[in-house]
Amino acid sequence: MSTDSKITNWADSKTGEFKRGQSAFRNWISKKPGAEFPPEQGRYHLYVSYACPWAHRTLIARKLKGLESIIDFTTVHEHMGEKGWRFVNPSDPNEKIIEAENVRPDPVHPQFTHLRDIYFSVDPEYRGRFTVPTLYDVKQNKIVNNESSEILRMFYTEFDDLIEEKYRNVDLFPKELQADIEETNKWTYDEINNGVYKSGFATTQDAYEKALLPLFRSLDRANTHLASQPGPYYFGSHITEADIRLYTTIIRFDAVYVQHFKCNIKDIRSGFPALHKWGHYTRSHSQINPYGIVPVGPVPDILPVDEEVEAVKAAVKAGLA
Repeated sequence: MSTDSKITNWADSKTGEFKRGQSAFRNWISKKPGAEFPPEQGRYHLYVSYACPWAHRTLIARKLKGLESIIDFTTVHEHMGEKGWRFVNPSDPNEKIIEAENVRPDPVHPQFTHLRDIYFSVDPEYRGRFTVPTLYDVKQNKIVNNESSEILRMFYTEFDDLIEEKYRNVDLFPKELQADIEETNKWTYDEINNGVYKSGFATTQDAYEKALLPLFRSLDRANTHLASQPGPYYFGSHITEADIRLYTTIIRFDAVYVQHFKCNIKDIRSGFPALHKWGHYTRSHSQINPYGIVPVGPVPDILPVDEEVEAVKAAVKAGLA
């Protein structure tokens, strides 16, 4: 069992820097003959949290690749307590359950109350973290993988023999862009996706500023790139992995990270015009945000796609943005 004194102690006790742990389960669903985890309809269950951007990206890929009837999912309760993510409990009269798809008790293990129960059922001596997304093999009672970037790649191709042609033709990692996507992933992950966490969970001023400044430099970099592209997506006319991985952070930025994680040098709406327009475009498409999760705020409401706040209008007019 995990020996951590508190499950949310994520910062280094000496430096105050947030340290993301490595995902422990790194198996792979594969079409190759003899694979331990072959692609099958109904065999795998995906555990997610709507609050989690890493889990969100797997839901997007699941939708875009038409895997809804192939891979079922369950989302945990939005609150992470001392035992980590838990499942909702409809029998509790005081339980507040959000109205969203598959917010429910674990249908695979009705007796389990927490995500950690699944981890310990697989490995009673498990000492890592209990994270979402978690991809579980119902047939073998094994966790396949809990690394979102690898789950994404599995969803891209390994189930293609089981889905309609229109979904097989959705190429989120095209060969001609793979090198560009991989290069973008490196700094997007380290300084934006993980950068907001390194800022928000820092426990010293130095650790906070060490993470915050690279975060905003990289937001500037992404904004400049998008301004140079014909659009509407990160690398032009077709959605790719680069869009998915960046989007789940950007859509949460103004509503959550600006205040909750103290990432408040600038917001997306008024500080990064190209990111703002790109985010609006993807938000308007159900295949990118399939569950229609709309953040509360900021006030006033998010502006129409072709309208900017006064500060941005002035900056654009002056040639500063």
